[in-house]
Amino acid sequence: MKLREIYKNTGNVKISFEVFPPKDEEKTQNLFDELEILKKFNPSFVSLTWGAGGNENKSTELVKEIKNIGLDVTPHFTCVCSTKEFVKSHIEKLKDLNIDKILALRGDIPEDKSLCSKDFRYANELVEFLKSKSELSVGVAGYPEGHIETETIEEDIKNLKKKVDAGADAIFTQLFFYNDKFFRYCELVEKQGINIPVIPGIMPILSKKQIDKMTALARITIPNRLLNMIEKYQDNNSDMQKMGIEYVSEQCEKLIQSEVSGLHFFTLNKSKSTKIILENIL
Repeated sequence: MKLREIYKNTGNVKISFEVFPPKDEEKTQNLFDELEILKKFNPSFVSLTWGAGGNENKSTELVKEIKNIGLDVTPHFTCVCSTKEFVKSHIEKLKDLNIDKILALRGDIPEDKSLCSKDFRYANELVEFLKSKSELSVGVAGYPEGHIETETIEEDIKNLKKKVDAGADAIFTQLFFYNDKFFRYCELVEKQGINIPVIPGIMPILSKKQIDKMTALARITIPNRLLNMIEKYQDNNSDMQKMGIEYVSEQCEKLIQSEVSGLHFFTLNKSKSTKIILENIL
């Protein structure tokens, strides 16, 4: 089912999960064990990040395997180092796999820019190309506190508008811990004339190391209340995860009360915290 069809239906909030390609066979089996646990929540789809190190073969094989256990799959695709010919060949592979939607991203720019093709510089160019060459439904990324490479949130939303004008069907946000940041973002998005669904990205809190890594890579504000709890439980992962489940459950409940169209969980290939959060809120 395409993204506009998934999110046009009113009623229960739509749930989706993000996973990534594991590095070895043992971890791949673990991933499928975790997905079997999450299947009971009837996700609208599972999104699969682009293969580690750009490993397309691993991602393509995982798409097949995830479909085989009865889950709809939305692969990610990054374009910054891709040629148009490569993207066209990728589209054909997705067509053969009966994939009808994709998450289109720019991807990280390597330090050695000479390694990259000049065909695509930004995600909006990829979206435009995908829409011109296929019937794929396309999701794009949004940043409630602005992309780390932009100076202001307004500049970032202007870039988002380019992706929407190119044909995007839904926006999936980066994780956040201040709901007010998300609500303000939605207001600014609407003021730009963007009227496609904005789906909040949710990440369960597992450890202080995880939070430190995420906040180093992106603009993510940690509320003082949460920061104090992270400091309190940083040496006890079990207590940290219990606290994280409680905090994120409360966060999700308030988002549902505000009538978001969906919740997109960054599972980190683990089911436990996401499962308990969903049991708490559904």
